[in-house]
Amino acid sequence: MPRPPESRSGTATARPRVPRFTPAERRVHRATATLMAVCVLTAGCLYLPFLAELVGRRHLMVTVHEWSGILLPVPLLLGLGSRALRADLTRLNRYGPHDRQWLRAALRRRGGRPAGKFNAGQKLYAAWIAGAVLVMLGTGLLMWFTSLAPLLWRTGATFVHDWLALAVVIVIAGHVGKAYGDPESRRGLRTGSVDAQWARREHPLWVQGEGDGGDGAEAGESANGDSEARS
Repeated sequence: MPRPPESRSGTATARPRVPRFTPAERRVHRATATLMAVCVLTAGCLYLPFLAELVGRRHLMVTVHEWSGILLPVPLLLGLGSRALRADLTRLNRYGPHDRQWLRAALRRRGGRPAGKFNAGQKLYAAWIAGAVLVMLGTGLLMWFTSLAPLLWRTGATFVHDWLALAVVIVIAGHVGKAYGDPESRRGLRTGSVDAQWARREHPLWVQGEGDGGDGAEAGESANGDSEARS
């Protein structure tokens, strides 16, 4: 029995999509983003006078801020059980000649920006925010548990914590702004798949590597590095 015309039409007009993130990876991202948002909002309530007066309950804000900061690495640590997440972490920590080309083109605001599954900007952001979280966690513990270090260390920790927090807010704002400027990228984190045409345009080396059944074409790196990513 022939299908209704609208069904044939819907099938014909459907755009092909490419799987990008697994459910485990999306849950890790959402949990981490939620904890980071709580950290930033509670920090604002502690440091900005107008927010402190509006919200009140400073002790509660301090407690929520401390525990959200302590829990911040937990989603990623739990997510390490996912093979796909471990492979993506390998990609984020692997740089090739195409990344330098991407950065040069981005700085000069030109096209021709080859990228694997993650472009050079995303790799730099991931590395920076991971390091910042570790520093914030360490300095925060020194501020929380005052018996861990002498006063001079705690004073230095407070200085680093406060100014690095400001840098984190600025960098995250840029990250969110870029995400809102790319609806298909957000859709990939929301649904796990992206439009194939978008993937070929924004991440051509990744699509080429997926088509070849591996990661070799994605980054143009050594065969040893690719075999490690797949193991």
